[in-house]
Parts: sequence; C-alpha cells; structure tokens
Amino acid sequence: MEAVFLTFVFVLTIFLGFELISKVPSTLHTPLMSGSNAISGITLIGALATLKTEHT
Repeated sequence: MEAVFLTFVFVLTIFLGFELISKVPSTLHTPLMSGSNAISGITLIGALATLKTEHT
C-alpha cells in the first residue's frame, strides 16, 4: 500500500512541477535559477562545515 501511495505522490509531483515550470516566463528563469544555485551552495557549505567539526 505504501509503494502505491509513494508512486502516486511521485507522479503527482512530476505533473505539478511541469505545470509550474511551464508557466514561468523566460525573463524570470535566470534569476530563479540563480537563487536556487545560491541555496544549493549554502547547503554545501553547511555540510562541509558540519564534516569539519569534531564529534565526541
């Protein structure tokens, strides 16, 4: 039952993502991707900082 639900959610997110992306004007594509890349960079820096700290 859980696999069916997860498959349904996966397919639903594919359709939702396609609809949202197709409605974004091309003039907004570059700034939105820039923001997305900045968030990914912050996440990467946080992960590296976490790896650098000593765990007791």
